[in-house]
Amino acid sequence: MRLIVIGCEYAGKTTLIDGLAAWGQARGIAFHLDDHFSLPDQFFLGPEEQRAMVALPPTIKERFQRFQIYYHVGNVLHEYEDVLFGGFHIEEAIYGPRYYYPGRAWPAYHRRVEAAMPPDTILLLAARPEVLRRRMAAAPHAYPLVAPDEVEAIGAAFEAEYRASWLARRLTIDTSDLTPAGLLRTFLDRVVPQLGERDLLRFRALRGREG
Repeated sequence: MRLIVIGCEYAGKTTLIDGLAAWGQARGIAFHLDDHFSLPDQFFLGPEEQRAMVALPPTIKERFQRFQIYYHVGNVLHEYEDVLFGGFHIEEAIYGPRYYYPGRAWPAYHRRVEAAMPPDTILLLAARPEVLRRRMAAAPHAYPLVAPDEVEAIGAAFEAEYRASWLARRLTIDTSDLTPAGLLRTFLDRVVPQLGERDLLRFRALRGREG
């Protein structure tokens, strides 16, 4: 199962990715998990390294993002059969020009890289704007990107990218009223029609053993 989980900041991407990774680990599925496509990378870097990444010139940020996206398409997605990506190329298409290198025009490549991907599922984790703002206030990120008054615009941008994507296997989950456990259950129920033959057979076997 290869999944690219997208959505506005605070929509629940990391919650689903972490829950699915734990679910897979308990069942012998070792997902390759990469949730480090937002700047600064908070997945592997310490505070000093994060500050250094924020201070990078915009041109270097764009180059770094482009390089790591092409690397993960050309290597990780084809090397591993079970992959979880948070945000990835669609998030970069939205956040990059707005937050990392505003005012600088580089050729868009996000549809092009989709043509090189194995069949994947994109998840648009949509939450109501007032819910996102409430989450922002309750648990602010160390390096927030999206301001409360930007939630509608960013949500619309993710919706547009989702619709424009060349990837055929997609589903949408509204996380507004879901607990982390409820989000995982909802995903496991709703992903079935999007699974390829290999994943569908394995998925049915795993859930069958669980009764």
